Amino acid sequence: MKRTRGAAAVLGTVAGALVLSGCAAVDLPLAGVRIGTDGMPYALIRPCGDDDYQSPSLDGWAGGAEEGPVTTGWDVRKEKLSGDAEFALFSPPAGWQARHRGEQRLLPKHHYVLRFGHYITGDSYNGIAAFSTEKITALKPGQVWADDRAMSLGEFEKLAEDSC
Repeated sequence: MKRTRGAAAVLGTVAGALVLSGCAAVDLPLAGVRIGTDGMPYALIRPCGDDDYQSPSLDGWAGGAEEGPVTTGWDVRKEKLSGDAEFALFSPPAGWQARHRGEQRLLPKHHYVLRFGHYITGDSYNGIAAFSTEKITALKPGQVWADDRAMSLGEFEKLAEDSC
């Protein structure tokens, strides 16, 4: 009898973990920041295939990663956005009706997170790129910061495609 209860408890724990893990959105390298030939930073958003997405945002903090209040950036409350997007980092498409916070430029000694989400039961993910001002300003024109490293635009496109 004890053995049956023990096995049932283990199976229940495993089943519960599987159910809960299926509900969590995974972070994927589907967002990046590149430096244009004009020296400006650009946001890159690459949802998987024809997936729609929602709530793209850029949050910036002075100092360390996600510590203290957000001092710069923007957020969008729209859902059902679709397609790849590329735009000046602090100027999301006008149709998105972004709400801006603080100065709209890379600030010294700031850490940023660019993100968007695709939330469907069992197939949820976040496109995310975390970076600092120093990492972005060190990029050469044509380079992209994604997955915590610098790479070519072609490498980013392949990384995004392979992540889906």
